[in-house]
Amino acid sequence: MTRLPNFLFIGPDKAGSTWLDAVLRTHPQVYVPVAKDIYFFDRYYDRGLSWYARHFRKADASHQVVAEICHDYLFDPTAAERIAEVLPDVRVMVCVREPVARAFSSFLHMRGRHGLVRSDFETALRDVHELIDHGAYHRHLEPYRTLLGRDRIFIAVFDDFQQDPQHFLDDLTDWLGLQRLQLAADQLEPKREASAARIRPVAYLVKRAALVARDLRLDGLIGKVKGSPLVQRLLYKPMGEDRPVPSEAATQRIKTELADDLARFDATYGLSLADRWSWPVPPS
Repeated sequence: MTRLPNFLFIGPDKAGSTWLDAVLRTHPQVYVPVAKDIYFFDRYYDRGLSWYARHFRKADASHQVVAEICHDYLFDPTAAERIAEVLPDVRVMVCVREPVARAFSSFLHMRGRHGLVRSDFETALRDVHELIDHGAYHRHLEPYRTLLGRDRIFIAVFDDFQQDPQHFLDDLTDWLGLQRLQLAADQLEPKREASAARIRPVAYLVKRAALVARDLRLDGLIGKVKGSPLVQRLLYKPMGEDRPVPSEAATQRIKTELADDLARFDATYGLSLADRWSWPVPPS
């Protein structure tokens, strides 16, 4: 009998999901399908449960955890209800990142790697809704807390991941009831340097081809190509000293729009992220 996931990483994007996916694949008690970001509960729900289940058909009794990593589930208005219905015992993880840094990292990814955005950051904040919206962690996580309960949500902080990947992973595996996994030397370097396309039109075409491949249900092929270090080196180059920084105006806009949401997130989950990230405290 094909098993379905009992653990989901639901978001946000630009918060360590690629690293987590790669590391969990090396854990003997965890099964992760070839394709990262299956997008079943948001984009492809109409393909049916049998299509989704086929991604996990190789999971066996040795796998205590069957996992899917998909960083967009957090933001889809229908995903939480679908997940609660299809996977009634699932546990989910979010990894929150300081919203300005997360938005700027997403912007660099859109502009530098795929040419999806050509403007500066301030203009992109106006034109690309998700750059700010994906930092509204309280609003997006609330449906999951309501449907699943607080005890089935693991909240991690991206800063901890950057500072001590081993401790970050240990906290997760302890919560999942798994044996701890000793990270290899290369896995202790989680920080992926911002990169840009070597030839932007080629990278853009590759991105469009990946979208077409998903529509053709070639998810496994996409997973193998995206995971290939050779492909990444051929298509992209590190930004290095050319990496831009967000302007003060852009920073303040994000903080102004999200300060209330962050305050609610801290109050709901007993955290002090506003202090940790030096964010303004909204008036009571």
